[in-house]
Amino acid sequence: MTTTNQPEASPLGKPTAYQSEYDPSLLFPIAREQKRQEIGIAGTLPFFGMDIWNAYELSWLNLRGKPQVAVATVSVPADSPNIIESKSFKLYLNSFNQTRLASPEAVADLLRTDLSNGFGAPVQVKLTLPDAFSTLEMGELEGLLLDRLDIEVAAYTPDAGLLKANHEEAMVEESFVSHLLKSNCLVTGQPDWGSVQIRYAGAQIDQEGLLQYLIGFRNHNEFHEQCVERIFMDIMRQCRPQKLSVYARYTRRGGLDINPWRTNFTTGQRPSNLRNARQ
Repeated sequence: MTTTNQPEASPLGKPTAYQSEYDPSLLFPIAREQKRQEIGIAGTLPFFGMDIWNAYELSWLNLRGKPQVAVATVSVPADSPNIIESKSFKLYLNSFNQTRLASPEAVADLLRTDLSNGFGAPVQVKLTLPDAFSTLEMGELEGLLLDRLDIEVAAYTPDAGLLKANHEEAMVEESFVSHLLKSNCLVTGQPDWGSVQIRYAGAQIDQEGLLQYLIGFRNHNEFHEQCVERIFMDIMRQCRPQKLSVYARYTRRGGLDINPWRTNFTTGQRPSNLRNARQ
């Protein structure tokens, strides 16, 4: 699917009548291309990865009219042409509320078909039913905590010039974590809160500059996926690591959390989808 939808035309920030009968037309795709061009991405992507969505407010009726619930996990490839605006995703999920469906498998099939059409690429869908809720564990991102640094912060917009690496010394391999990532919705300006993990191999990155840079997103307006790609590209250009991955876990809004992961190397594993303390 291709789309020319603009964020300003989405349901964000507008009064909305919630529909409780299944309606896939509620999904609002937005092309990734424009924002990628803004940060200098053209042609072959310099990364691969995925966006992991967790939906905690999914419910439908069985054929006898009894409500059913599940937690849905949707994995979207980073090379899909579109994102889905999150409020429209919530409205779409709510349209299942009074819809009778034969089985959880039927629900998953609808989700997989509709979301693949919206994102413009095949997505993976997993439903966790109540008898397996106890398997949904929590955990924190691993790495050296940047937030321990006692730094002075002078700006709250992203400044790639703060990113520096020491190319005179031997290559290192490190993982950093910060819980101080905050950006704002591109359309409404509402705050988005997140934790971020940065793993790299290359010249040693200056930790204070990296933390100042991440805090600089505090007044920045962009969707989650776009922020993570901006972080990835700025670090690649400024610090030139041989390997880099950026993974952000954002707190949920409207029963949804979005967790983008971008990397240029593989260990054969996708990132953990463990819910952290703030999610």
